[in-house]
Amino acid sequence: MSVIYILLAISILVAIVFFIAFIVSVKSGQYDDSYTPSVRMLFEDELVKKAPRKSKESIQLNKSLNN
Repeated sequence: MSVIYILLAISILVAIVFFIAFIVSVKSGQYDDSYTPSVRMLFEDELVKKAPRKSKESIQLNKSLNN
């Protein structure tokens, strides 16, 4: 039973070490992407969707409001 306590303590210690290493690497800018913004203009943009057409009801309503 004491082996479980030892393994639990070691696993928590390893998890804390990995968490600290992750925080240090994020703060040092290791995950900053400096390549993608420079080539973003080379990629095709998404197609611009056309505005939906007005239905006959809305056109008739607009005509009646204008009169």
